Amino acid sequence: MTALPRLRAAFAALVLLAAPACAKPAPAAAAHPHARAATDADPALWVVHQGPATIYLFGTIHVLKPGLTWFDEAVRQAFDRSDELKLEIVEPDPQAMAGLVQTQGMAAAGPTLTDKLPPRERPALRRWMARIGMQPAAYDRMRPWLAASFLEVQSLIQVGYDPASGPEHVLTAAATAAGKPVSGLETVEQQIGFFAGLSDGAQVAMLDETLDEMPTLQRQMGRMADEWAAGRSDLIARELNDGITRSPEAMQALLIDRNRRWADWIKARLARPGTVFIAVGAGHLAGPTSVQAELARRGVRAERVNY
Repeated sequence: MTALPRLRAAFAALVLLAAPACAKPAPAAAAHPHARAATDADPALWVVHQGPATIYLFGTIHVLKPGLTWFDEAVRQAFDRSDELKLEIVEPDPQAMAGLVQTQGMAAAGPTLTDKLPPRERPALRRWMARIGMQPAAYDRMRPWLAASFLEVQSLIQVGYDPASGPEHVLTAAATAAGKPVSGLETVEQQIGFFAGLSDGAQVAMLDETLDEMPTLQRQMGRMADEWAAGRSDLIARELNDGITRSPEAMQALLIDRNRRWADWIKARLARPGTVFIAVGAGHLAGPTSVQAELARRGVRAERVNY
């Protein structure tokens, strides 16, 4: 397993917002019954108790196929007990997002996206973009980070994954209905900045790896969704940390540094009373660089909720 699942965990939330703002790919050629039958899912949940505060940590998969029943049992109870919902980012106004993507994800001049890639990868870029209805005139001005993100998520949408079934969307709707405040650990400007601020080499490496793994993307995503539904954070950690990524720079900026900042926020928040439900990508809550590991280094223990 290479770096694609790790990077997906770090940037999928942003992709769901960025992709619609860039272009409208052609729909799939034919309808296909990708929705899975109703299946009980018990994804991993952690809790931190300290002083007057309680904080729940819930790992998400940002796109899911319809049919998983996960918002029940301990997850629902934790959410209902919470006073507020904290996400990676709060979904911004679509027009504002379109403007940010245009300025940070598109290159008005200079080498095209195709020219930035090694020659061996260029046929794969054309082939996979064509499968989601995109021609060079529509994608060649994308910066590599945005092209990788757009290609991956739109390919998953074509085979039945739905952002509206993702936990962030469901939790936001439930919080709004219950009158709970919803806020982000980061702003969308910050999150776009993490990607746009990567070096050209790191961005091209991200796109290279995405193209290499496109033939197995659906299988990998299905396996990760199954692991998430079974609460197997150990397997998710193995997939996210196995092997050596092509871009340590991207791993540092998109995963490790963010986990450290979030752990700092949680430790500070524990000094105030109240209960917070935090939902972030499952990759941030697995492995030796996870938020829980960072909390432990700060003297804060996160306990797994058994249910």
